[in-house]
Amino acid sequence: MNPIMELADVVYSYPGTGKKALAGLSLTIPAGRKIALCGHNGSGKSTFFLHAVGIHRPQSGTVRWKGAPVSYKRTDLQELRRQVGLVFQDPEQQLILGTPYEDISYGLRNVGVSEPEIRARTEAVLERMGLEQLAHTPIHHLSLGQKKRVTLAGVLVLEPSLLLLDEPTAYLDRASERLLLDELADIRQSGVTVVMATHDMDLAYTWADEVLVMDQGACLLQGPPGRVFAETDTIERIGLELPMLLRLWRSLPRALREGVDPPRNADAFGELIAARLQAAAAQS
Repeated sequence: MNPIMELADVVYSYPGTGKKALAGLSLTIPAGRKIALCGHNGSGKSTFFLHAVGIHRPQSGTVRWKGAPVSYKRTDLQELRRQVGLVFQDPEQQLILGTPYEDISYGLRNVGVSEPEIRARTEAVLERMGLEQLAHTPIHHLSLGQKKRVTLAGVLVLEPSLLLLDEPTAYLDRASERLLLDELADIRQSGVTVVMATHDMDLAYTWADEVLVMDQGACLLQGPPGRVFAETDTIERIGLELPMLLRLWRSLPRALREGVDPPRNADAFGELIAARLQAAAAQS
């Protein structure tokens, strides 16, 4: 495993609180993977993201970026935030200018990119995200799904190596969610490591290469979805649900499940059941 970011024993408490938001958090983000970060509100997911971009600094412990401890010098943080893009759950927290074109180009202008390059990169990301026709539309006229795509485009235009998304599918209809997931698949194919914080266990199970489960500021589980969600006692103890597909699989007769790993999507589930039923019919 080639880690792009690592946290080791990170402790952090918000001012005025006695509770640790991160309580010795240790985890590894492997490069080039799709990672689902799961846990209830208050488990520390957002606080981890804020440490990943250097907004918060550990009170103890270490954050490492590409093997080296994060430097909190101003110029070093600017470079870190160019390489690590964070997309908030609420796009209104990130959209600051009047139109998608203005908002997306702002980040490039802020880091001193030349105007011809700003124009080229902004137009390219607008096309990539299917936003060309909305480039000069007032932000307040956009739907929630369109606003989320604009905030994502505003991060992608900086060409990050690591993309952090805080509940990106929250409040989206199914069509908008599918469009966003297709866009994330393309982003991953371009070599960007993607970490998605989500409450949706079904999405985590079917989408991710790796799942991290956080609770009370610590990482309890990390690994492939099948292995993580096999830890039923831990998942249920912290109040998370098993993915529906996995629950359906476990409800089947043992004879249908023996010798086969649980399917990760509905198509694979249907194909496997059809094959097993066909085999059983041939034997009878």
